[in-house]
Amino acid sequence: MWGLDRFSGHSTPSGSPPPQNRSFSPAPRRPSHLGPGLAARPRNSPRSSSLNVNGKYNSSTTSLNSTRLPNGSGLKQQITPPASFTNPLKVLEEIVGRPLPDEDEQYRGDGQSQSEKPAKLAEDVDFGGRSIYDFLEDEDEWDGTGSLGSYDDTAQSAMEYERDKDKFEDLHRSILACDDVLISVEVSLTNFQNDLGAVSAEIETLQSRSTAMNTKLQNRKVVEKLLGPAIEEICVSPAIVRQISEGPIDHAWIKALEELEKRSKTIESKMKGAEKVLAISEVKPLLEDLTNLARAVERIRDFLVSQIKALRSPNTNAQIVQQGAFIAYKDLYRFLAKHHAQLADEIAQAYINTMRWYYLSHFTHYRLALEKIPLYTVDKHDALGDQTNQRGAASKSTQPAHDALSLGRRIDILKRASSSALPSHVAEQSKAPVYLETPFYAFNTALIDNASFEYSFLTNFFSNLSFHTVSQHFNSIFASTFALGNAFTKSLIDTSYDCLGLLLCVRLNQHLAFELQRRKCPIADGYVNGTNMLLWPKFQLAMDVHVESVRRSTASLSGGSRATLSLTNSTADSKGSTAPHVLTQRFGQFLQGILALGSNESIASVTGEAAMSDIEPVGRSLERLRGEFEAFLMKASKGLSQGRRGRFLGNNYSLVLTIMGDTGGGLAKKMREWFEQAKEGVGE
Repeated sequence: MWGLDRFSGHSTPSGSPPPQNRSFSPAPRRPSHLGPGLAARPRNSPRSSSLNVNGKYNSSTTSLNSTRLPNGSGLKQQITPPASFTNPLKVLEEIVGRPLPDEDEQYRGDGQSQSEKPAKLAEDVDFGGRSIYDFLEDEDEWDGTGSLGSYDDTAQSAMEYERDKDKFEDLHRSILACDDVLISVEVSLTNFQNDLGAVSAEIETLQSRSTAMNTKLQNRKVVEKLLGPAIEEICVSPAIVRQISEGPIDHAWIKALEELEKRSKTIESKMKGAEKVLAISEVKPLLEDLTNLARAVERIRDFLVSQIKALRSPNTNAQIVQQGAFIAYKDLYRFLAKHHAQLADEIAQAYINTMRWYYLSHFTHYRLALEKIPLYTVDKHDALGDQTNQRGAASKSTQPAHDALSLGRRIDILKRASSSALPSHVAEQSKAPVYLETPFYAFNTALIDNASFEYSFLTNFFSNLSFHTVSQHFNSIFASTFALGNAFTKSLIDTSYDCLGLLLCVRLNQHLAFELQRRKCPIADGYVNGTNMLLWPKFQLAMDVHVESVRRSTASLSGGSRATLSLTNSTADSKGSTAPHVLTQRFGQFLQGILALGSNESIASVTGEAAMSDIEPVGRSLERLRGEFEAFLMKASKGLSQGRRGRFLGNNYSLVLTIMGDTGGGLAKKMREWFEQAKEGVGE
């Protein structure tokens, strides 16, 4: 009964007797319903519920205030019960006095219960001073009296318990599951609390670091605002260094070089200042290495040398190379001249030697091509007073007939003075004979064009040099070519007595002089003046030949000579004829050509440029020629009567005036007035 009192909900003080009003139940003994209930309870897992331990372990306050788990632990932290904890099943076995049966022993193999449940449970069972097990063993002693009623009540209570046992077990399992969940929640909350504390500490650390970094940032901004411009002035970016050292030479490379030059000037100015900056002394050697040693000067030298070599390639147009490679990158030479003057002078000398060879070789080839063009031969036999006008048989067979004393359409070359020169391949293939002014014009026009272009290139590319130095470079390049041009001109006029051709060459040379002035290229004036020094003496010499020929014609006149030179050339009427003399016809054509080429108005109307005939020797030469012609007419008219003599002279003067026509110019006007006065002086 002690065990029953321990198990019942109404416990009595230790040593007190059991209540006397309870009777012994006569019901047969049966296994207690407590055994299966306790046996059906699942075994405690390592993570046991706080409901199965003492109250101090079931307290949430104790659990929350327990030792915190280390950070990073799992949510399902196992809780080990203390060593003094006793298993409740063992306590029940001690109370009952026998080991509790396992859960599997409560049922038979077919799943049925080993004992049938009574229909009614007795509310009050009289055990008769016996234990529960003795009472159950004495079931045969039940007599169906009042104890049966108690048995029925007990049986009924047992049946209700058995019927609700599953619910209680489910409830117990739910409680255990809730206990596990609560333990997991407790562990999670503990871990969350630990993590929250760590996060809070980290947030405080980050906040302090953020404050420190913000302070540093503000200080850096203040320092950068002060030091930024100064550092920007002296620093050289890696992109510029890489571009100068490894990049291709193009416009981007030139910009990088300009930036490097800008930094160099800034550092030079700061080095000369009163304040000594340590950064400048550190950057200065690196900048000098980059400028002089680390590729800048070296790469400029290689680039310019490669372009100079390109000028020596066959069939190369020098002007294209000059414009595309030298002028486009002229800043490179200026940089080279500033940082390495000796190397710049060597590059300039190499260019001068190359261009001297280029122009001399090309113009030599061009001269050979022009010399293949056949020329009309005008020698002393074509002089104005030559009576026979005969040439050798060889001369007649080599060229067609021509009139060397008539200007004709030869003046049209002045209209083409602004056109391009004759190509060499066209000159080589030309078979038609021409006068000397055609090859003269072709060669000198090409020479002046190239000279003016070269001078423009030199002044542009060597812009850092003085005018005197540029002039020296130009003369070094074109000295041999100008000498070649003078030799070619001399070869053209050396054996020629073509006064009209020589005067045309003079006018073309003057046109070239005006073109040089228009192109602002005074450096080639020496060549133009030298050409004039060749042409004018030769023109005077040719005019002297004509004057001398007329004088010889006058000296050879006799009584019958006039008739043979009459224009009518009629033997019946030749003696005593008053028709103009044949020499007058030739003189008038020659005079008209000289006046057309020697007058300001005529040259201005053709070329748009004023000639300088008033100070030239053309007027004096024509006066000498006119005097000899007048002497010739006077002597030729001596054999005529007074009236016929006047008519003869008047007819010759009229023919000259007619041929002269409306030729403009001051010299032509003077010449026209003289012949009109001479005509009036002789009468009809």
